[in-house]
Amino acid sequence: MKNATLRQLKVFETVARHLSFSRAAEELHLTQPAVSTQIKKLEDHAGLPLFEQLGKKIYLTPGGAELLDYCRTIIQQFQEAEDAMTHFKGITGGKLNVAVISAGDYFFPRLLVEFARRHQGVTLNLSVHNRDGLLNQLANNLTDIAIMVRPPLDMDTEVQAFAPHPYVIVAPPDHHLVSKKNIPIQTLMREPFVVREKGSDTWNSMEDGFGGNLTDLNIAMEIRSMETIKQAVIAGMGLAFLSAHTISLELQAGSLAVLDVEGFPVMLNWYVVHRKHKRLPPVAQAFKDFLLEEGPALIEKIVRYNPKPGRQLSDAPVKRKRKNATG
Repeated sequence: MKNATLRQLKVFETVARHLSFSRAAEELHLTQPAVSTQIKKLEDHAGLPLFEQLGKKIYLTPGGAELLDYCRTIIQQFQEAEDAMTHFKGITGGKLNVAVISAGDYFFPRLLVEFARRHQGVTLNLSVHNRDGLLNQLANNLTDIAIMVRPPLDMDTEVQAFAPHPYVIVAPPDHHLVSKKNIPIQTLMREPFVVREKGSDTWNSMEDGFGGNLTDLNIAMEIRSMETIKQAVIAGMGLAFLSAHTISLELQAGSLAVLDVEGFPVMLNWYVVHRKHKRLPPVAQAFKDFLLEEGPALIEKIVRYNPKPGRQLSDAPVKRKRKNATG
């Protein structure tokens, strides 16, 4: 193993985490043959196979499982060494690693640009994930800061709300409910809905917004893509429960309308999250302070949506049965 490289260890850890060469290649921005080559070289150094294939699935061998623990320790120590060196650079010249839930990619890049404009020389590293991916980034110390809606209950994290996050009911502009005022939620139950998949952050927020019971909701279609849901609503397939921060362009273009529903918008929060005992580099601490101080006003300016007063849901994350959580 003395000739193994850090690159080979990182590739191995990524394949082991996904148990998929193709998904590892996608995350690492490599070709699948390149990933296979790195794994083969590491297996040559180890002198034994690290993965085995049964049917269409791959699994860690006992030797691979043992190596994975050491591998993660080595990668974390390198990351800590890099973080320590970053502390000496200060903000200027520092590298900001930030991960955001998928709903945030509609406005978050512009927050980063504004921060970088004020701090010349900062290098930005932004990644967008569903909720499971974001939690993985935190758990494996792959990001300094995570931006999300529902912080984890079972992870040792420091969590601070920095901006309101409204959810609304949207419809095509010619829908018969667009002109109505204070629409009762029960009226919505008779309308077809296009929804995110069960277990997603958006589904969980919708469940809370509808009083915890969606059994009577008329679900016409379940779609994993926010953009596809918007297009389905525009086409007249149904209503949708969406983050107001994801529909700014459609509202400005007049292709979507927000319904005036009793108790809406449902107000949650955007949170800035990091591991509790992580030593934030100066650039990450400066960005966190920037979000806490100026995030709300900048987001409102970017999305151009100032909602009427709605229902503020509890800031405390809701503990649910484990599902395949996404954005």
